[in-house]
Amino acid sequence: MRLSVLIVDDNLDILSNVRDYLEMSGLMVETAVNGQEALERMNQKTFAVCILDIGLPDIDGLSICKTLRQNGDKTPILMLTARDSIDDKVTGLAVGADDYLVKPFSLRELNARVQALIRRAFGDAGMKLKVSDLEFDLATTQVSRAGCVIKLNPTCLTILKELMMKSPAIVNRARLEALVWAGTVPDSDSLRANIYLLRQAIDKSFDKKLIHTHPGLGWSIGQ
Repeated sequence: MRLSVLIVDDNLDILSNVRDYLEMSGLMVETAVNGQEALERMNQKTFAVCILDIGLPDIDGLSICKTLRQNGDKTPILMLTARDSIDDKVTGLAVGADDYLVKPFSLRELNARVQALIRRAFGDAGMKLKVSDLEFDLATTQVSRAGCVIKLNPTCLTILKELMMKSPAIVNRARLEALVWAGTVPDSDSLRANIYLLRQAIDKSFDKKLIHTHPGLGWSIGQ
């Protein structure tokens, strides 16, 4: 199951940092910088969680939350705010928010709260990526295909997670190298070597090949 999170905040630095951290934890992330954009996104698509800043420039987060709940939208909402009073927290929860986090906050704590909301709403399935008969349990890092457990090194796990998160889209070399080596790429063609190992583990024993090479573009995983 590929789950998407919507982050709504007009602070671009916070928006970027939260997005990058949640993407590294295995989630797909979309962003909005104001209340109107947030409501439009929520009307167009189902999200696993909405991370909603209270202090937006047009429609405040409390009004957005209230509107969503009045419209029957049950998406879990994590409120972000610079306000730290009990009254503000009670007000946020009263209009339908599921959790509350005060700025400045730890990205690790925010991620833990998001994952808790996902587990509450979706159960353990929310922690798994699935493409065809290939499954990746993000909580345990266990990979299996057709019920058979597949052992992978950490680099292959990172590559596989990104390919599955973006499936069926193509992921280019620069993106994978940035994820694995954070910009310091080894001299040898380590990426290609690890993709070879990944393909041997994922596809060698099966008739249907899931990992595809797109010359000059990158790699994808899909049916």
